Amino acid sequence: MGGDDSAAAGLRRRAAVHAALADPTRLHAVDLLALGDLAPGELAAALGVPGNLLAHHLKVLEGAGIVARRRSEGDRRRTYVTLLDASLAVPTARSAPRVVFVCTHSSARSHLAAVAFTRASRLAAASAGTEPAPEVHPGAVAAAARHGLDLTGRTPAHVDDVVRADDLVVAVCDGAYETSLAAARPVDLHWSVPDPVRVGTDDAFEDALLDITARVDRLGRALADPPT
Repeated sequence: MGGDDSAAAGLRRRAAVHAALADPTRLHAVDLLALGDLAPGELAAALGVPGNLLAHHLKVLEGAGIVARRRSEGDRRRTYVTLLDASLAVPTARSAPRVVFVCTHSSARSHLAAVAFTRASRLAAASAGTEPAPEVHPGAVAAAARHGLDLTGRTPAHVDDVVRADDLVVAVCDGAYETSLAAARPVDLHWSVPDPVRVGTDDAFEDALLDITARVDRLGRALADPPT
């Protein structure tokens, strides 16, 4: 009986997903979220729809478990929409000679993203911070090592000393995205990844790395093998 219930629930879930994506605007929204997170206002502007209509579309997508909203760790008044199932989206092709991952202190997320990206892509990667810390957090070093990634010898650097005009810049924290980085140099993608340093546990660093790894894998595929 339990197996029948599970199968029925799976069918209902698939039906809800297909129904949600049957609308062209919602399908376009999912594609826009394939490689990065967007605030509702940014998403409405990209789709060319008013805020009240976007709110309806987001409610449907959230109800089907396709997207979720995250509260900004920087400006707590903001929220960002993130895609939960990337297999449903077709990302826009991207091209760049190098990818630079930026967070505020560059003590964890940006370094984890850069080292994970070098395993997912042949493109070069770097990390930087808007207010770089003195060193990479030991929790980040340990989390990377558990997954066969090496952060030893890495030092946080300032964005002004790292970012070049032709880089593809990915802000991996809300603070860096919302402050001087966005004003001084447009950010190409934003990933609203919770800061593991604030929590400080192995689980927090593990969760951040798993989130980042899934994202860099998608980005690597979009850069190396753009969809047709």
